[in-house]
Amino acid sequence: MSTSYSEVVETARTYYNSEDADNFYFHVWGGEDIHIGLYETPGEAIADASRRTVQRMASRVRGLGPDTRVLDLGSGYGGAARYLANTFGCRVTALNLSERENARNREMSRAQGVGHLIAVLEGSFESIPAPDAGFDLVWSQDAILHSGQRDQVISEAARVLRPGGELIFTDPMQADDCPQGVLQPVYDRIHLSSLGSIGFYRQSAKRHGFKEVEVMELTEHLSVHYARVREELEGARSTLSRLVSDAYIERMLGGLGNWIEAGRKGYLSWGILHFQKPPS
Repeated sequence: MSTSYSEVVETARTYYNSEDADNFYFHVWGGEDIHIGLYETPGEAIADASRRTVQRMASRVRGLGPDTRVLDLGSGYGGAARYLANTFGCRVTALNLSERENARNREMSRAQGVGHLIAVLEGSFESIPAPDAGFDLVWSQDAILHSGQRDQVISEAARVLRPGGELIFTDPMQADDCPQGVLQPVYDRIHLSSLGSIGFYRQSAKRHGFKEVEVMELTEHLSVHYARVREELEGARSTLSRLVSDAYIERMLGGLGNWIEAGRKGYLSWGILHFQKPPS
């Protein structure tokens, strides 16, 4: 059965299904966890910092256990899903657009002995293929930016959460006071016309009935993370030549530079946003 996606989502799907992107994210960005990390030292391993983000997010959600039904939006290679399954016994639905990433997710989940706890599902978070009130926790890391309908994503999260369920996510965002026009190089690289912001997500969450639990603004880690990825990519360039095209590497180095510069100038924001659907 074919699925129709919005133009912005289809662009992201095509990108993450490419061999270049798959090999870059798997071999350079961190492997299991392909999102922004929390760094204790600037030169820390990307995988360690990225896993720390998962651990920090999980620590903010009370009562995780075998009865917790989790939906991970834009789950990538499934690192967070496996952490939640391995650590707490959660049952996780990993919703993701890329068949390449989904295949790696299934393989790693089987290898770690948690394949029975993780259902990997292809689909878009703009129209989640799940019934109402089916999950206790909706989780997402640095994925919602790829939607051109971010308010719809928050609406869908509210729909699939049970009363009292929680939404926790991170997303690369623009600062609420970002001057107009300065992020165009960032937008162009990721084929978007805007980013969300903390203010935007607060308003969207309120509009869809959520109450705010906590917003942890952690922007300082954004530039550190992109600088570490750029450093790793430059260092691994010769060994990556068999896996990733030189043209892709050049574009990625330029794109990472734009994120680093915008972050250091205070135009970007990043953090952990946590909301709860009120009990009925």
